[in-house]
Amino acid sequence: LIGRTIQKNPADSFHAIGRHDGWRKVGKMTIFTGLFVSAFYAVIASWTLGYFMQALVGGLRFLTSAEKAAYHFENFSSSPYWSITMLFTFLALAFFVLYTGVQKGIERSNKIAMPLLFFVLFFLAIYGICMPGGEQGLRFIFKPSWSSIHSGTILTALGQAFFSLSVGQGTMVTYGSYLKKKANIPGMCIPIALFGLCVSLLAGVAIFSIVFSSGLSPSSGESLLFQTLPLIFSKISGGYFLALIFFTLLVLAALTSQISAMEPLIAYLIDRKKWSRRRATSITTLAVCLLSLPCTLSFGIWDSFTLFGKNIFEIVLFLAVNILIPLGGIAATILVGWRWGSRRALSYLQMGAEKFLRKYPYMKGYFVVSVKYLAPLIILAILFDALGIF
Repeated sequence: LIGRTIQKNPADSFHAIGRHDGWRKVGKMTIFTGLFVSAFYAVIASWTLGYFMQALVGGLRFLTSAEKAAYHFENFSSSPYWSITMLFTFLALAFFVLYTGVQKGIERSNKIAMPLLFFVLFFLAIYGICMPGGEQGLRFIFKPSWSSIHSGTILTALGQAFFSLSVGQGTMVTYGSYLKKKANIPGMCIPIALFGLCVSLLAGVAIFSIVFSSGLSPSSGESLLFQTLPLIFSKISGGYFLALIFFTLLVLAALTSQISAMEPLIAYLIDRKKWSRRRATSITTLAVCLLSLPCTLSFGIWDSFTLFGKNIFEIVLFLAVNILIPLGGIAATILVGWRWGSRRALSYLQMGAEKFLRKYPYMKGYFVVSVKYLAPLIILAILFDALGIF
């Protein structure tokens, strides 16, 4: 809504609505939040690309034990040659998509990648469920362990939703600025959120049904993606093709997320500095390279450099996800709910959404109450939880 109303980058959009130079600085903060996200995310994405390359040449077939899988990942992530090569290759792919622009690059690539992502996940989910023991994965996902659910669980889930929807880092403001004035914002946002939820559940079904059918214990994070699953693919029938499909999916998903995090800075440089997209994309990619290099080397030759018990990668991750993203989100709700005024903002939200809001009139009241009261309080709770205040 902020981006579509002003039709500019986050810094100028925040300033135009807030009518104070302080709000421009807040908008800049969300832009540089995206830059920090790009830095640590590129490292994980480069691992994904590396495993795709290894799956392609059959390099994951020899991972016949958990020890071998763990050793292989440790060697891969700590190798300067592999990690830097894959990092630069992945950023080159992101550069190519961003260089060609929003419609020719981002929009066109998403039209191919997102349906492919869904169908690959659907295929893997059906495959996993049909494997012996696959139903245990369904029970693991959908049968709740009530004793494990507490306030921290809920706040962690909210934080994950916050991150997965790219809120608080300038991405949605930037993409919003590319929308037509009559675009139906509620009509787009609700299906997107629901589709994201469905894809997450589908991914859970696909991954954990295969994990349980292979007789392994479930894990999470990089150990699940780069150790447990490759081990499974090396053992099961058709594992070569499944590994290839799965890591293709991950590369596509990572690429779309990477370009979303980099686009706000590109838009800012084009709007404020009057640079061409070619120059803005080149400078942004170079900045991400310089920031992500220390992050990827923190798993290898720079692993001894720590601060407060965290390596460089973990510091950047904590700063971006736990502090800057929630701050950007709460700033946006204060800007819209209090500075702009939620009822005034509602009048802009109704542009292009007249039929939608007539069909669901309660959404108007929800928008006003949520943006002004509920969202700031929930985001503040997420921030406090991340900082260990709760």
